[in-house]
Amino acid sequence: MGKAAAVVWDQSFLGYDLGGDHPLNPVRLDLTIRLATALGVLDGVGLIAPEAATDADIERVHTASYLTAVREAPSSAWDVGHGLGTSDNPVFDRMHEASALIVGGSLEAARRIATGESDRAVSIAGGLHHAMRDHAAGFCVYNDCAVAISWLLDNGFDRIAYVDVDVHHGDGVQNAFYDDPRVMTISVHQNPMTLWPGTGWPAELGGKGAEGTAVNLPLPPGTRDGNWLRAFHAVVPGLLGAFRPQVLVTQCGVDSHQEDPLADLALSVDGHRAIYRALRDLAETYAGGKWLALGGGGYELLRVVPRSWTHLLATVLDRDLDPNVPLPASWVSHASRLAPGWSLPSSMTDGADPGFTPWDGDADTPVDAAVRNTRRAVFPLHGLDPDDRRD
Repeated sequence: MGKAAAVVWDQSFLGYDLGGDHPLNPVRLDLTIRLATALGVLDGVGLIAPEAATDADIERVHTASYLTAVREAPSSAWDVGHGLGTSDNPVFDRMHEASALIVGGSLEAARRIATGESDRAVSIAGGLHHAMRDHAAGFCVYNDCAVAISWLLDNGFDRIAYVDVDVHHGDGVQNAFYDDPRVMTISVHQNPMTLWPGTGWPAELGGKGAEGTAVNLPLPPGTRDGNWLRAFHAVVPGLLGAFRPQVLVTQCGVDSHQEDPLADLALSVDGHRAIYRALRDLAETYAGGKWLALGGGGYELLRVVPRSWTHLLATVLDRDLDPNVPLPASWVSHASRLAPGWSLPSSMTDGADPGFTPWDGDADTPVDAAVRNTRRAVFPLHGLDPDDRRD
């Protein structure tokens, strides 16, 4: 990597707090930054504090009436609609301001890449990929991923690939660009028959004139590192090679972990680390090294998210960590005070081997069937042979 990577972070991101015992607890972000700092990952890195996104930028992907509803919801005495005030998306104080700041963080990361200041940028507070044009969904008020992509399209880029590795389908981003051939959205997620939001099938290919730019790879519950990576490598590199993006935007949710309470894939922290390294390699190979990495889901707040996203930060910064490095005593002490009696890991590994056997087109497991379905749906639209493992 040539230019220093940009890390967008400020404590004010913790204001996006859905309250009570909501799964999306901002402590996961705080613990990640504390762990990355304690391990030296952020040594000498000037953390970039963002400004809140303007209404004009948020309205790239959301309606003005929705912004008004978000603004008014905390002081409204009646049902504001727009998906707000539900158990998934409860209303909280300063909701618009906190949500606009998340968007501003992802925009700042995008700007750093567009101006050439950095080839890579990361904002772990971003990745709120479920928010729709006129309503909140899945813990997401504003869709920072889609706003950042829209902004990049107006600032020097006309071929953008978005790769979403969250356990849930990246539905909001897919919807935002479903009819736009300039944006390829690829989502690798748990089978939608078994998990909310119930979308993300291989047949969802993009709208008229954009056929083949929506790509969905649904994987069966219980999928582990090796099979997840086998499927990913059987689909994603070939499509990126055909699409030739100028920048790679990734949503790096870690709710695919076997300990995550809200879903049923079975990856490890070691598998996550392998995914980030693969994304970095793909950005170098197919996107001129330009990589915008955002956070996303992840609800095992102490054992999983801080370790996985510390590996993400390290990967973006080319400061890859030895998986066996022990967790610093200062961090363990802090986490133990937050959750007395919670069993904490001792190192940056789950002791898993994320090695995989490349897809060969012959095996007949449920994962191989998923790969075949996705390849047969989308590969011919890019001039690729779905049954040829070289593609």
